[in-house]
Amino acid sequence: MHSFAGGSSDGARPNAALVADSAGNFYGTTTSGGTYSYGTVFKITSAGAHTLLHAFSGSDGSNGANPTAGLIADSAGSFYGTTQNGGASGYGTVYKITSAGVHTLLHSFNSSDGYGPQAALVADGADNFYGTTLSGGVNGLGTVYKITSAGVYTLLHSFNSSDGYGPQAALVADGAGNFYGTTQNGGAYGSGTVYKITSAGVYTLLHSFGDSDGAYPNAGLITNGAGNFYGTTEYGGANDLGTVFRIPAQ
Repeated sequence: MHSFAGGSSDGARPNAALVADSAGNFYGTTTSGGTYSYGTVFKITSAGAHTLLHAFSGSDGSNGANPTAGLIADSAGSFYGTTQNGGASGYGTVYKITSAGVHTLLHSFNSSDGYGPQAALVADGADNFYGTTLSGGVNGLGTVYKITSAGVYTLLHSFNSSDGYGPQAALVADGAGNFYGTTQNGGAYGSGTVYKITSAGVYTLLHSFGDSDGAYPNAGLITNGAGNFYGTTEYGGANDLGTVFRIPAQ
């Protein structure tokens, strides 16, 4: 359908899944390429017609750089995403973009409130969005945050080594206003955690991996709709080659 070519009119190195609109078009991001080589947002039809919607400029404080995560749509057909770098302080951004390519910077991370978001956002049904940053926050070990469609930002949790740190994956909602996620490191044994957090920021450590049951979960969770969550760890388990695990909602 489309082969990326980089340069000013195209992107390069897409890292995330696409998201569809109601008309059968698809939207995605590339981590590099575009006019400034800092990545793009693009639209592609089911027939393969590609449109560059936005080129990130990186050095411009009103813009981000290097989006590694995909997009999420709101109820009005606009899309929201994150960039790992760029923004006013160079620590990453949250942005909104319309299907016509109108870009709005919603938040620039400043390290104390998060640094380097790599995960996509998740919505709560009221056009509020929740996400994680790999580092930054009070302890420099990552955060969970909430942001409204108007850009009102709330820091919900700063990770520390005992409750996990370095969240790389997106959150997943349980339908009751709670969110579940993983951290790559930290916890009781230093091998990563599974956690729950409410929309108000009440944090609960659900599980600390201890190598024999898994270690270093890089990916997020998925729910089966019956109150259980499933995930993977990159290492650990009987052969130290990774595991698949289940954890009930709590």
